[in-house]
Amino acid sequence: MDGDRRGWRECLLSGAVFAVCMVGTTLPTPLYPLYQEKFGFSELTVTVVYAVYAFGVIGVLLLVGNASDTVGRRVVLLWGLGCAAASAVCFLCATGLGWLYAGRLLSGLSAGLFTGAATAYVMELAPYGGGSRATFVATAANMGGLGCGPLLAGVLAQYAPWPLYLPFVVHLALLAGSATVLLRLPETVRDRLPLSTVRPRRPGLPPQVRAVFAPAAIASFVGFALFGVFTSVSPAFLADSLDVDNHAVSGLVVALAFFASTAGQLAVGRVGVRRSLPLGCACLLAGLALLAGALRWDLMSLVVLSALVGGSGQGLAFRGALAAVAEASPAGRHATVISMLFVVAYAGISVPVIGVGLLVGPIGLESAGLVFIACMAVLVSTAAAYLLRRPAPART
Repeated sequence: MDGDRRGWRECLLSGAVFAVCMVGTTLPTPLYPLYQEKFGFSELTVTVVYAVYAFGVIGVLLLVGNASDTVGRRVVLLWGLGCAAASAVCFLCATGLGWLYAGRLLSGLSAGLFTGAATAYVMELAPYGGGSRATFVATAANMGGLGCGPLLAGVLAQYAPWPLYLPFVVHLALLAGSATVLLRLPETVRDRLPLSTVRPRRPGLPPQVRAVFAPAAIASFVGFALFGVFTSVSPAFLADSLDVDNHAVSGLVVALAFFASTAGQLAVGRVGVRRSLPLGCACLLAGLALLAGALRWDLMSLVVLSALVGGSGQGLAFRGALAAVAEASPAGRHATVISMLFVVAYAGISVPVIGVGLLVGPIGLESAGLVFIACMAVLVSTAAAYLLRRPAPART
């Protein structure tokens, strides 16, 4: 009994560390309009600054995504906290665009180091038989942390002094506390090797996974693309088109999408993998339609509904996609296949967002958003049609 209690305490503490790191990745979201005023850059630059984060995540996943299996979880997570702290320092010192690019890249590196290692760590610290609850802890920590970032920054920027500094000072304090907690937690990898033994993993898909991977990857790409547009462009849309200059409101709207994703991921257990992917695609399509209506008629209610419906669709589709590709993967290739799915997903955060930024100048934010929505709707409809003909495996 005491062992179970200690195990759950350690599991929850590691989840809290996970959440604190992920907070930093979305912390600048409601602050971009303030940076635009300060440095005088365009909407395209906002999307590029945002997308640099995804390149950092992808780079880590492709090169050293398996490092924690070799050198241990805590070492990798401490490096992740260090990158997150360096990112916060870059934003605190920002006197030009170069600092913002560096801050976002370091934030991406921290997220890449944490994504796999922290999820595994939370699961391994849980008592025997607690896998389902530990999965909930890891999911809630990941998406909950992403949701709390814009909410925290928005509230501080709106109601406290030094809007471009205080959020990062608070995050540095949280990171310091997280490092202290992490140093007190046990290591779960027993046979550790030196850092020099870590080797980049070669991307690739086993033949038996490809049929399942294609629709799963498309759904993941669209879901993360929707998140990317929400987190990079929605503060500007709320300010310019809806006259919402309250940073706390902007942060809350973005946070709702991440919280809805958490709810969608938790619903997979009841819905089942076979139905969660097509249902998630349907919700993503509905979320895109609501976002199109919000852009067309400048309605705040549709923006909120789009965040809720699209976010829940992303959660359903992404957790269903993870379960489907894991089920189809041969023994010994699970990590490689899942890493490839994350690479596609984070490409969804970066490539479409930059495309929207490129279109904003010539045709405006509303038209650029509608072009993005049309392209994503075609992709997710294709994935849904394929899944209806060839459902994902029923087992998780």
